[in-house]
Amino acid sequence: MDNTKKIDEHLLSTYSVGKSFAENITGLLAQQKESWDLAKLNYDNLKSVRKKYFKFDRFEITLQYNPARITSSTAKVDSKSIEQRACFLCAENLPPVQKGLNYNDEYLILVNPFPIFDEHFTIPMFKHQPQEITNSFSSMLDLAKDLGIYYSVFYNGPKCGASAPDHLHFQACTKNIMPIENELNGIVSEYGKLLFKETNIVVYGVNNYLRNFFLIETDNKQSAISQFNGLQNTLKNILCISEEPMMNIIALYEDTWKIIVFPRKKHRPSHYFIEGNDRILISPAVVDFGGQLITPREEDFSKITKDDIKNIFEETSISETVFKNVCNEYSSIA
Repeated sequence: MDNTKKIDEHLLSTYSVGKSFAENITGLLAQQKESWDLAKLNYDNLKSVRKKYFKFDRFEITLQYNPARITSSTAKVDSKSIEQRACFLCAENLPPVQKGLNYNDEYLILVNPFPIFDEHFTIPMFKHQPQEITNSFSSMLDLAKDLGIYYSVFYNGPKCGASAPDHLHFQACTKNIMPIENELNGIVSEYGKLLFKETNIVVYGVNNYLRNFFLIETDNKQSAISQFNGLQNTLKNILCISEEPMMNIIALYEDTWKIIVFPRKKHRPSHYFIEGNDRILISPAVVDFGGQLITPREEDFSKITKDDIKNIFEETSISETVFKNVCNEYSSIA
């Protein structure tokens, strides 16, 4: 599928406030909220979203009731369903009113019309190709660096949160808005296990956080790529798979990259599939693993408990046994 259509950046000249991508996508958001009724409505509706806060040891989980996310939470991502619908990230299928910024002649930075945050962007590749991180991780690091003054960049794997697993894309949101970003240093200090260290890079494994995760911190792009590939290959070996391991990723940048990798066990917890009053319609993706659970149904927002949250993450995060095995093998070969 040819998807090389480009968006005229001059449409944003009135709104651009600087020369950097981070500054100009702020202008993009302003332009889209003025010109696109759907975007304006859904961003205005964020002012009335309801939240709850659940305190755990040394960290917090936020629950957001957001009805506009029902399409994403219930997205059918099986092969047959994907084949039967037009790709909504291909430029040729975008609404005429939806505009974007050209990033490196490879990606289109778009305002997400169904936002979780006050600033929420989707960044699809021009070319229609499957969601896959190995060959696009370098681009994710570039995006994190170029947007890092204001924004964080994140990735949902094709089998754990990506509502368009057939089209490679990233997302970005306001920096330090996901709970994990503010908790990260303390959590790593308290629960982190050092797995690898060289002059310009450290890698940690972190558990006791409901979600087991790995952190790569470095100021060297090639070191980041090398250690990420090593971690991914270790996961493949431990899990006895050849395809991309299920994972969600957050990339932060401020003088150094901080790459948070959440390996996954499965896409949706058992609560999602239960019929009747016991159903909880939460489909965890990277934002949920970042500490902000999204529910599009008010009944779930009202009834969910700390035990439910523990169960959701226990079912979808890799087990303690797998986590320890990955830590041990990665440490031995890194």
